[in-house]
Amino acid sequence: MDAAPSRRQLLMCGLAAACLARPTLASAQSDPSPKPLELNTASRAQLESLRGLGPALVERLLQARQQQAFEGWADLRQRVRGIGPALARQLSEQGLRVAGQAWLDREPAASASGP
Repeated sequence: MDAAPSRRQLLMCGLAAACLARPTLASAQSDPSPKPLELNTASRAQLESLRGLGPALVERLLQARQQQAFEGWADLRQRVRGIGPALARQLSEQGLRVAGQAWLDREPAASASGP
């Protein structure tokens, strides 16, 4: 009798392994939304952990925040050089919030100041 596994046995083991791994993959995909992180209270380490934020940009964020808390994404983008729509979207998708707000692909219209 041959001690080597048959082709059928190998196939069955592969199917069993795939079936066992499937619930793990499904549970990993069931919660795609990241935990929110508020910019006005986040630590340097938390901000540096976000893709797209390097040490220089984090430093600019923290310096601007020290002057005054951010009122929203428009305020953030106006006060901190280097935050464009693409980066704002990427950060928001990672859970970053500004004054509790997620980034919207459209910015609120600036309020009219004058006649």
